[in-house]
Amino acid sequence: MSMMKEILIDTGMDSVKMLPYLFAAFVLIEVLEQYSGTFAGKLLIKMGKAGPAAGALLGCIPQCGFSVMAANLYAGGIISVGTLLSVFIATSDEAILIMIGNPDAAAEIGRLLAAKLVIAVTAGYFVELLLAGRISTPKESGNLCREWGDHGKEKGMIRSAWDHTAKLFVFLFLVTGVLNLCVRIFGIEQLSAFLLGDTMLQPVIASVIGLIPNCAASVILTQLYLEGAVSFASVIAGLCTGAGIGLIVLCKVNQDKRENFRVIAILVTVSAAAGMILEMVM
Repeated sequence: MSMMKEILIDTGMDSVKMLPYLFAAFVLIEVLEQYSGTFAGKLLIKMGKAGPAAGALLGCIPQCGFSVMAANLYAGGIISVGTLLSVFIATSDEAILIMIGNPDAAAEIGRLLAAKLVIAVTAGYFVELLLAGRISTPKESGNLCREWGDHGKEKGMIRSAWDHTAKLFVFLFLVTGVLNLCVRIFGIEQLSAFLLGDTMLQPVIASVIGLIPNCAASVILTQLYLEGAVSFASVIAGLCTGAGIGLIVLCKVNQDKRENFRVIAILVTVSAAAGMILEMVM
């Protein structure tokens, strides 16, 4: 009971410290969704051959709204598969927000974003130049789903930002509590070994975890990284597949299921390979 009490106190303290950072970040994200969503969509449409680079830059903004938008634009035949994949790979969902909420990890944000940006741009152009014809099929232009970015308009930006903050706080509390319990029982060394720490297979496992189509994947992977249970290469691999609900939207609005499978397969392959390469060189 004493151990559980200590874990609850430590978990509560760690989670509460993140609240102001998370709320401020979500307010900023709501502003971006309200006022830059249409601009970002038009930007991607006009980029042409520069699409993968633009998509990677937009994907680095810490939200899944751009991955949802990219899935809609792709299903409507507006952007290319290379641009879609660059957005998906660059998207980090909640990872950046969690690191912002941990001042000690703030220095890691630049390194993480730089790695994902390089991987996203490289993979986007590689697919665009060599694999696009084998992955993508012709689409009817203008067949778009307009579901993204409307929640803030209905609730108001502050209320919507608070709702997102509260949901993420609860999830962070639960995940952090479970991880703290595992660390107390098994130790960080055994937890890392269970996740194949310091092996080439850990990035592969992380890339599969990243496919969980909500913020769960990015929260779990980021917390494991901050606890030292997974390597930088592995968290990069997992976050590169972590396109949030963008994957769900793609499967919903794009009718070609085989094409969706090919996109997801390329996403996992690129992410796992990038993680394994980083594991070798770091």
